[in-house]
Amino acid sequence: MSTNTAPTRRHFLAAALTAGAAPLLAAQSARRKPNVVIFLADDSGWGDYSIHGNRNLATPRIDSLARDGALFDRFFVCPVCAPTRAEFLTGRYHPRGGVRGVSTGQERLNLDETTIAQTFKAAGYATAAFGKWHNGSQTPYHPNARGFDEYYGFTSGHWAEYFDTEMDHNGQLTRGKGYIIDDLTNHALDFIDKNKSRPFFCYLPYNTPHSPMQVPDTYFDRFAGKDVDQRATDPAQEDMKMTRAALAMMENIDWNVGRVLDKLKAAGLDGDTIVLYFSDNGPNSWRWNGGMKGRKGSTDEGGVRSPLFVRFPGRVKPGTRIPQIAGAIDLLPTLADLCAVPLTSRKPLDGKSLRPLFEGSAAAASWPDRMIFSTWNKRTSVRTQQYRLDNTGALYDMLADPAQTADIAAAKPDVAARLKQAVAAWSAEVLPKGPDDRPYPVGYSKLTYLPARDAVGHGPIKRSNSAPNSSYFTAWSSTDATITWDIEVGTPGDYDATLHYTCAAADVNCVIEASFLNARASRAITEAHDPPARGAEIDRVFRGPESYAKDWKPLSLGTLTLAKGRGPLTLRALKIPGQHAIEVRYILLTRKS
Repeated sequence: MSTNTAPTRRHFLAAALTAGAAPLLAAQSARRKPNVVIFLADDSGWGDYSIHGNRNLATPRIDSLARDGALFDRFFVCPVCAPTRAEFLTGRYHPRGGVRGVSTGQERLNLDETTIAQTFKAAGYATAAFGKWHNGSQTPYHPNARGFDEYYGFTSGHWAEYFDTEMDHNGQLTRGKGYIIDDLTNHALDFIDKNKSRPFFCYLPYNTPHSPMQVPDTYFDRFAGKDVDQRATDPAQEDMKMTRAALAMMENIDWNVGRVLDKLKAAGLDGDTIVLYFSDNGPNSWRWNGGMKGRKGSTDEGGVRSPLFVRFPGRVKPGTRIPQIAGAIDLLPTLADLCAVPLTSRKPLDGKSLRPLFEGSAAAASWPDRMIFSTWNKRTSVRTQQYRLDNTGALYDMLADPAQTADIAAAKPDVAARLKQAVAAWSAEVLPKGPDDRPYPVGYSKLTYLPARDAVGHGPIKRSNSAPNSSYFTAWSSTDATITWDIEVGTPGDYDATLHYTCAAADVNCVIEASFLNARASRAITEAHDPPARGAEIDRVFRGPESYAKDWKPLSLGTLTLAKGRGPLTLRALKIPGQHAIEVRYILLTRKS
């Protein structure tokens, strides 16, 4: 594999721990290291919490983390999902690690990056993640290869269904039980039970209130006919069905956060566990968000401001409110510092430990002003404690004008010029310089699954919807059409090639071939399997560009003898006796030896 993505198993100790960590090390040496539990919501805005003033819903268990610990007033993440996850995992701005998108491979975190899980695992922690990974699917991008001993969830950017859904359990496809957030939490509770006698690091990247807007009746019925009195800044932009569904999903998250907190208390671990809660971007619809400008996808305040609540009994004073700006890049160094865990990254971090901000007014008073950068879709913004320079060059005083209504660049030319220069320098250093040319790795684990998301359809073949995540290929009407994955085989040998397909009764006896370099395997589709798409019947809101779910049938095409190297893995139809060939969700490659 190319040098910027080559797998690494080495850990490099940093030259020194965060400055000022010596007293913390002494305190920690007398007892076991703290456990860590991290909750990450998906598409929840700053305004989706009752502690921030939203009267439309109640989030008492999440709010309790702030009341019993610290609330950060201005905490910033990225405009969309995968970049925030990468910054949390590495303590570095996401473009540095190769994450430049949310699908088709651009969400992958480069393999020479050191993750927070690798850092804590090196310090003796049991590590687990339960939920939406969104930083690479195939080993060695898979969470089990990035420091997590246990993984249960899905690695894609979004998922097509939330009840009894297909899941990835340590690299194997399995079927979940019940509503997805409840199911993920169940696995986290089991992990805590099994590891309560040793330090553990438990990451819960939930995938709601991201669409599809599916939520159990128990929660939705609370909002179905409810008056929502706090509205989006421009009420004409608000879809009330979407708002009600998002609020219901938030109350489900709150219940599940409470289940974890209750488990920690019952196990006698709540006093020795850091619990941290944040979200990955602004809200996924126009709804109440404190009057801020922007939503998900925007580099304005409303697109990147997130809750951050940190509870650490005995170390973080209850009711602490922290006004200093901070970001997702700060979470790795902060948690490592609080736990006296050595930093293992060989690359410099962009984030800094926030521990001094927990320690009282003297430390906070000496905290320097800083710049936090947000970038997405060729738009970059920078935030200081007082100002935000947006992607157009407009300057806002965020203390006097938190809604970004008045551009003061002409009145503050020196500030505007300084921040423009900072954005230019940061962009030159951090943003990618060329195309993403990383292949999909095959053979670094026994099973490699290649979803339609990561492939390209040629000819009349179409995706089931415009968003690649959770999509499948359909409308395969020509033998000239192909589906290709750009792969690199790391371990040569014999592989079973298994399709996950559907086929209408009128289209049976089509013949499908898989090939890579000189290897070929083919089989006729002799059994019809044509289930309906599902999900619309339980969606609370029309899902738009996202695909619906289907039950897929596995079929082995036979053995492919794969040589080491890079090239296209190609599916083609050698024969189409009906109007179409098959629909394709996955091809799975299982190494035989």
